[in-house]
Amino acid sequence: MVIRSAAVDMLGLTDPFPFLQSLVVANGGLGNGVSRERLLDVLKVYGMVESLVMPPNKPYCFVTYSSPEAAISAYSSLSGRDILFVDTAQKITLYLSFVDKVEVKETSPVALPPGLLIVEDFVSPEEELVLLENIHWETENDHQKSLKHRRVKHYGYEFRYDNNNVDKDQPLPEGLPALCKILLRRCLNQGLIKNMPDQLTINQYEPGQGIPPHIDTHSAFEDEITSLSLGSEIVMDFRHPDGTSVPVMVPQRSLLVMSGESRYLWTHGGFTTAPIENRSCKTAVKCAEKPRITPRKLDVVQISEGQKVETVSRNAGELTLSRRGTRTSFTFRKIRHGSCKCAYPSVCDSQQGLEKKSPRVSDLVPESLEKEYVHKVYEDIAGHFSSTRHSPWPKVVDFLMSLSAGSLVADVGCGNGKYIGVNKNLYMVSNSKKIIV
Repeated sequence: MVIRSAAVDMLGLTDPFPFLQSLVVANGGLGNGVSRERLLDVLKVYGMVESLVMPPNKPYCFVTYSSPEAAISAYSSLSGRDILFVDTAQKITLYLSFVDKVEVKETSPVALPPGLLIVEDFVSPEEELVLLENIHWETENDHQKSLKHRRVKHYGYEFRYDNNNVDKDQPLPEGLPALCKILLRRCLNQGLIKNMPDQLTINQYEPGQGIPPHIDTHSAFEDEITSLSLGSEIVMDFRHPDGTSVPVMVPQRSLLVMSGESRYLWTHGGFTTAPIENRSCKTAVKCAEKPRITPRKLDVVQISEGQKVETVSRNAGELTLSRRGTRTSFTFRKIRHGSCKCAYPSVCDSQQGLEKKSPRVSDLVPESLEKEYVHKVYEDIAGHFSSTRHSPWPKVVDFLMSLSAGSLVADVGCGNGKYIGVNKNLYMVSNSKKIIV
């Protein structure tokens, strides 16, 4: 999507950009917790809304009205005004500015990662309730942990987070719960899995909790990783080493099966903005590729009715927010006795040394140093930097409000344009010809 900034009005008219029908709404986007439904309730008070474009994870959006009069009314009434969003108890200050054109490029649906299968309604609501009631979180034992981002229980074998592996010579005495064995036999009978799992990890996540993207250790577990999702739906994020990211809707009571490429090569996790943790490595630190960000309480989802399983659309005209609930996952694995001989040696701990030597800084020429430690860092943090810089700084606002009407302001290095529209009596000029979303 490409937004071209409006030309400065040179005709001396009272209203800025009087013939335009589109506005950018800064501080009013999915990235800072504003849903499409609630924002539409605010915007449609001033006239018919033809379109509302909300880019994923951005703190701004674009609204197009059916007439210039409606756009001017919204601009005059909303820009700089505090809006209370009742459903989230958020008070947000919106800043509006005219744009001359909003172009939305339709994107084709993204395919699921190869080897990923999701079965809807694998268990009934009654079975879900029985499974959740039989976890018995109140019964403490050596194999139950309260981690920073979730509660965890292990059965069959304990997964050790100090080395991201299991002790294959020390199975847990109780084995897998009887209820789970019934479900696993159902999986085998339906041809969803080939091997009977012998290890179970139960994770419970409250809204705002999550797990970093990771690849389950190759040498610890066989090909299939099976996970039953209870209590709440979630958007799970899959990422390929080439940077391709695929958000996948995982419905409540669904069964997710990863095999082949999706199991061995793609990372998966409960929230997008987190370190990429490869559990095939000795330590998570050596595999970190992204900065750690707080897990989210809201998922970006499609507004279209009936969407359950599939990848989430990237079309900014079809997205809104869904509040997460308490989610409990039952993840089943088969312990591997022997080395892994998968087709992905670059991420396989059985097929590579645990210690990967990085080039010494002294061996790198200055251009390489700048590219690796400056350019790459800025590229990696750009999205998060923008989404967390949605509120104008008070001192800058005071400065802009102190300027005389008609002053020309150059916003050099404007980022996401959060200061455009703070003072409606100024002409704001960006040093960028285009803002690309």
